[in-house]
Amino acid sequence: MTESQAVHLFLGLAVILGLARAMGALARRFGQPAVIGEILTGVLLGPTLFGSQLSGAVFPAEVRPLLNALAGVGVALFMFVVGSELDLGILRGGGRATLWTSLLSTLLPLVLGAALALTLVSSHHEGSSVGFVLFFSVAMSVTAFPVLARIIADRKLANTRIGATALACAAITDLLAWTLLAVVVAIATGERFDWWLTLLVPYVALMVTVVRPLLRRAARTVSEDEQGGRAGNRNFLALVLGGLLVSAAFTEWLGLHYIFGAFLFGAVLPRGTDGTLRDGVLQRVEPLCGLLLLPVYFVLSGLKVDLSRLNASDLGQLAAILVVAVTGKFVGAYVGARIGGLDGRHAAALGALLNTRGLTELVVLGVGLELGLLDAKLYSLMVVMAVTTTALTGPLLSRILPAPTAGAASAGTSTPPEPRTVPARKADATETASR
Repeated sequence: MTESQAVHLFLGLAVILGLARAMGALARRFGQPAVIGEILTGVLLGPTLFGSQLSGAVFPAEVRPLLNALAGVGVALFMFVVGSELDLGILRGGGRATLWTSLLSTLLPLVLGAALALTLVSSHHEGSSVGFVLFFSVAMSVTAFPVLARIIADRKLANTRIGATALACAAITDLLAWTLLAVVVAIATGERFDWWLTLLVPYVALMVTVVRPLLRRAARTVSEDEQGGRAGNRNFLALVLGGLLVSAAFTEWLGLHYIFGAFLFGAVLPRGTDGTLRDGVLQRVEPLCGLLLLPVYFVLSGLKVDLSRLNASDLGQLAAILVVAVTGKFVGAYVGARIGGLDGRHAAALGALLNTRGLTELVVLGVGLELGLLDAKLYSLMVVMAVTTTALTGPLLSRILPAPTAGAASAGTSTPPEPRTVPARKADATETASR
């Protein structure tokens, strides 16, 4: 790294940190997740308002690869956090409402997304349309579990049936979406499925049957070693970080994407007694990830968004994308919840909650742009969709479940046992969950 690169890198990081914090705080003052302000930071610095002059001066081309590397580490850590917070134990007692809501809130966006993709493929993609249609469908079906957990905690819905059902549905949807995205990436990169299955399936089995028990044994050794103290905890943290980096490297080498390896390693991380093991790791990982590395990713994502040259046709496509995104999730969740036995108001609340997309959508879109499945213009339109649907969640939920009755959101319905995933830690102890 040259002297000039070092100067611009450190100054650029300082700009990102300051503006992201300020815009995140501004977003929260308007009742929005911090991610909204942080994404807008990148958009405002990008070509939409100032062309390439401002972004070129603050983040010159020679520094972009260094920032991209930091952003990649941040996304890997974020996916590790998402995987570690995926607790299938919350599915217990979910019943018909969880099953039908998860199924239809995933299936309907997939179908509507595929139909819309067929009308967009000729103007936004060259070559085989299969990968494009499949990717676009998956991008429409995403729900951001971390943002959803933060909203539920902020509105004190965690111990209500509606809150528990929403968390369970988001967990299932996320798991399905990442699995489908892995398949799409394999198709788009030309990887043969026999090669993919030959290595990936045994790798997943190895992680579950070997790596997870080894991590649990290592954690038990640390907790039982009263003389280990802080050094023992740091050694375990180093083991976890090293493991997730190796896992990310393996899936990248396999031809998928490093986010899947990071997510998988987080998913197999044992919780320990009362969740203290997982929380101890996350409380060390999340601050650096949320304060600096993820804002770098936001800014770089925003710098790729150019809305200055949109014409009437592009605005029409944006409107269609928004209609399909909102309608697919809302109607799918509403119908599924009604079939599952929820009344109309709480079914509508589920539809609003599951429409939030947050950083999860940005990660998916980043993969699509990197693989050439999205061009720059369609990527910009999809980022607008991600920001808009996330921003709409709070106001819609306030109208459906006004503040005086939100605490009684489970009125008229049975309340299941408190879910094992405790959103309070995400809401109060971290900011990564607001993404």
